Amino acid sequence: MVTLADVAQHAGVSASTVSYVLSGKRTISALTRERVERSITELGYHPNAGARALASNRSNIIALMMPLRMDMYLPVMTEIAIGIATHARGYGFDVLMLTSEEGPEAVHRVVGSGLADAIILMDVELDDARLPLLRESGRPAVLIGLPATTTGLTCVDLDFTATGALCAEHLAALGHREIAVIGEAPAVYERRTGFAERTIDGLRARARALGLQVLHRPCEGNYAAMAGALAQIFSERPDVTGFVVQNESAVEPLLGLLRQQRRAVPEDISVVAICPEQVAVHGSVRLTSVAIPARDMARHAVEQVVAKIEGRAGDEVVLLEPELTVRASSGPAPAPSA
Repeated sequence: MVTLADVAQHAGVSASTVSYVLSGKRTISALTRERVERSITELGYHPNAGARALASNRSNIIALMMPLRMDMYLPVMTEIAIGIATHARGYGFDVLMLTSEEGPEAVHRVVGSGLADAIILMDVELDDARLPLLRESGRPAVLIGLPATTTGLTCVDLDFTATGALCAEHLAALGHREIAVIGEAPAVYERRTGFAERTIDGLRARARALGLQVLHRPCEGNYAAMAGALAQIFSERPDVTGFVVQNESAVEPLLGLLRQQRRAVPEDISVVAICPEQVAVHGSVRLTSVAIPARDMARHAVEQVVAKIEGRAGDEVVLLEPELTVRASSGPAPAPSA
C-alpha cells in the first residue's frame, strides 16, 4: 500500500507538505502542488480514511435513510439513491444506507456516534417521528419530501401539490367532468406520506375550482386489487371518463382491465399518470404523464447537504416544477350518452 511518505519521496518534498496539499490547511505554491498531485496520481495513493477523519473532524460520509417497503415503487427510490451516491462521490463523500424502517433509532445512532457528517432522509411523512431528533441534533440534513411543517429544515421535492393540480387542469381542458384517482397502496395514506397526501390535496383543490367531480381510491396495484377498485369506481360513478394514476404498479393492470371492458383509451377513457418516464413510454399505451424527476431530486439534495456541511447554506425548501407531457393516453372527453 502506498503511504504518504512514499508520495513525499516521489515528489521530492516533505511529508508535511503532502499533508498540507491534501488538507488545504496551508498555502502551497502552484508548482509544488502540481508536483505532489502528479505523484499522488502516478502512485495511486489514497489517503487513509480514519486519519483523514481525525485531521478534518469529518467522516466524509453522508447517511441516507431509504425506504425498503413493499408498498412503495422501489425502482424510483433506487434511482434516487443511486443518484445521491453518484453525486456525493463527486464531492468526495461516500454514502451509508440506512432503512426508513429503523426510524428515529437510526437517526439517534448516526447523530450520537458521529458516524456521518450529514443525513438525507427519504420517505418523509407529514408527521415524521424522525424530525424532532433531527432538529435537536443540529446535524446537517436534507429531506427528500415535505413534512407538514418545514421550519428549521431543508427539503427537496417535486411540487406534488402543483402536480395534482396540473393533472386536473389537463383533463378539464379536454372536457372531462368526472375523474377518478387511482392512488398508492392504503398503507401509504395511513402513514400520511407527504407526496401522496399533497398530490390528492392539490388535485382536489384545483378540481373544485374547475367544477370537476373527483373520486379517490387507494389501490395495492396488483391485478386483483385494481379489478376491485375499477368495479367500485364505475359502480359509484358510471360517468367517469378520466383517470389519474399515482401508482406505478397499477398502470398496466388498469390498461388491461379497460381493454377487457372494451373501453378504448383515449376515445372512451383518458389516463394521466404520475410516474417515471420509463413507465410512461414503455407500457402497452404511451401515457400522458408528469415525470418523477428522480435524478434532479438526488442532485439538488446532495448540493444542499454539501453546502450545509460546509456552512454555506441555511434552511431552504426546493420544489421542482412539474411538467406534463401529452402522449397517446389522453384525449377529448366522449360525448354524453343519450
